[in-house]
Amino acid sequence: MIAYFSHGYLCRRRHKVVFIAEQNPVFCLRFLPHQKSACGMENIMKESKKINIVNAPLFRDPIYDAPTDPVVIWNNKEKKWWMLYTQRRSSINAIGVSHIHGTAIGVASSDDGSRWLYRGTLPGLDFEPGHNTFWAPEIIFAEGEYHMYVSYITGVPTDWNWSRHIIHYTADDLWNWHFESVLSLSSDRVIDACVHPIGNGQYKLWYKDECHDSHTYSAISDDLYNWEVVGEEISLNSHEGPNVFEFGGKKWMITDEWHGLGVYETDDFSHWNRQGVILFDGGKRTGDGVMANHADVVVSGDNAYIFYFTHPYFLNENRLNKAYIPTADDGRACIQAAQLEIKDGMLICDRDKAFELKL
Repeated sequence: MIAYFSHGYLCRRRHKVVFIAEQNPVFCLRFLPHQKSACGMENIMKESKKINIVNAPLFRDPIYDAPTDPVVIWNNKEKKWWMLYTQRRSSINAIGVSHIHGTAIGVASSDDGSRWLYRGTLPGLDFEPGHNTFWAPEIIFAEGEYHMYVSYITGVPTDWNWSRHIIHYTADDLWNWHFESVLSLSSDRVIDACVHPIGNGQYKLWYKDECHDSHTYSAISDDLYNWEVVGEEISLNSHEGPNVFEFGGKKWMITDEWHGLGVYETDDFSHWNRQGVILFDGGKRTGDGVMANHADVVVSGDNAYIFYFTHPYFLNENRLNKAYIPTADDGRACIQAAQLEIKDGMLICDRDKAFELKL
């Protein structure tokens, strides 16, 4: 998902919040028990008197402590920013990967993007009986209403070998969603939708097709309801979570490669040139010392901000070790934010750099 502040519905409020690479002492005690001195409590107290501090991590889910796959969008009705995400259940006693299934779509809201309040989960999404699974919401405001494209699995699987689909909903207020359809795409193992306008009144949908080597496939629509599959677009490696946005006069895509975020650029939203990888090496902020995962980007004028999740306990070397057996704490997650920049034509991100979050 990409939100642009040139749209009238996003231009109604402007805030300047200094985003500094500080530490959240509460999170530090939970996630970094052996590094209490890194929390910088004395500095936090001094700085908080001067500026509105944005914590690192930006957000933690108070129910299951594992928010993933965030999307950030302005709520026209509430006049607040909303973050919607997969509410993984990593604090439960799981059987297999049941904690990653049976998930709802979590909701948090903020006046300015600096401080987030958990609001609960989206009600009324089920279109068939039972306890079902919702992942990775993609939401855009277009044609006078909100459109959500969410990944869906029937039931609560304990392994990965089940069908997955992308479901379309519409709403006026982001709370009350109306089921529209199950999208007919390139296979019955599709997840992680991203929708972006491509000109001439058309929209493009990018998604992960697990039946085709977990490559990015795409479809085109004139009305956001009916989609025609185009085919494969990113095939360099297996990946997920494509996210398309425009920034600095260029068109970009980032993907989650489980080894940092892959970066691509294009002139036509179809033919993509590989640039490299960002956010693989861990940063210094609390909960941000590991690779980034499944991200969303919000563009505001000349600035772009990336919202991503991390598994603070799940060290990079363990994630890359196929013999390693993850622990329960490895599944915990948090949401982080950083600023994107363009240098010498390359998209870069210094996750430790202080910046103003101008929402």
